[in-house]
Amino acid sequence: MCRNIKPLFNFDPPTTQEEIREASLQFIRKLSGFSKPSKVNEASFSRAVEEVALAARSLLDSLVTAAAPRNREVEALRARAKAVERFGPSRNGLVPGSSRSRGASLARHRAAELGDSEGRGLLRGREFLEPSKKATSPKVQDR
Repeated sequence: MCRNIKPLFNFDPPTTQEEIREASLQFIRKLSGFSKPSKVNEASFSRAVEEVALAARSLLDSLVTAAAPRNREVEALRARAKAVERFGPSRNGLVPGSSRSRGASLARHRAAELGDSEGRGLLRGREFLEPSKKATSPKVQDR
């Protein structure tokens, strides 16, 4: 979850309150282990998000740097280039690096096509084996 928190300091245009709140929400989600709190915990969760957002705003307002403000678009392009360098070019419109779970996705899709709604087929590498073709252990014959 926290990998979605991006640096917020020294950008032009300046960081918005919404960006700070989103980063605070991700941080509290990580700490609590909840992506959405229960009704009982909702007030505590919201209060924590607001307190972290206030602390983050205070921090960002107090930081000082001699560096020129960074451009958000340029930083986004750099991040995409770094992802392509790290994971290779995207395939089938997927974000670079997100194709790791693609094999399981293909298996579920293939299982649905075969009417195997419970996904009981096997995935061997990236090859889907229908339930009728599953590898079976040889039966031990009685002597």
